[in-house]
Amino acid sequence: MKTKSLPLVALFAALTAIGGFIKIPIPYVPFTLQIAAVYLAGCLLGPKLGMLSQLVYVLVGLAGAPVFAEGGGPSYVLQPTFGYLIGFVAGAYVNGWLMQIFQFRKAATIFLANLSTLFVVYLFGCAWLYIAMKWIVEKPLTIGQTLWFGFLLPVPGDLLLCAVCSVLVARMLPRIQSVIRKQEV
Repeated sequence: MKTKSLPLVALFAALTAIGGFIKIPIPYVPFTLQIAAVYLAGCLLGPKLGMLSQLVYVLVGLAGAPVFAEGGGPSYVLQPTFGYLIGFVAGAYVNGWLMQIFQFRKAATIFLANLSTLFVVYLFGCAWLYIAMKWIVEKPLTIGQTLWFGFLLPVPGDLLLCAVCSVLVARMLPRIQSVIRKQEV
């Protein structure tokens, strides 16, 4: 990784934090704009830098900065929504990897990469939501309730963001890649 890439990593970590403050409260899992930053980080930065941007975001929050949707600090690991944050890290990597391997350039194919990111985020998020509610909060949810509150309620907005980000990336990718190539020289 080049030192010149660090500002891009910091930028996407900051965008994820900002997205956490723009939220619509729904039970258990608030709808936020954070996933948009995850899509963009994976698509535009690639697997390693995209993942690193989300890892920086999570580590800054765990260090105590109130950058998560509901605060920050090391105890946030015990929150029912912490799995979604781990999903951001893994999802950005998967997205960047798919973009790199398949060289997606059209909005429709970029949508598939973003959709895979969404799947990864919800996989980690719903799994942790179920575990945390059962063994940490001790207010267990059934698997059906977990899927309802952790997936079905927030997913329509995330799908909309998935589509919007796909169009944005298709338009931005040629410009961003030329900037990144210039930095590598």
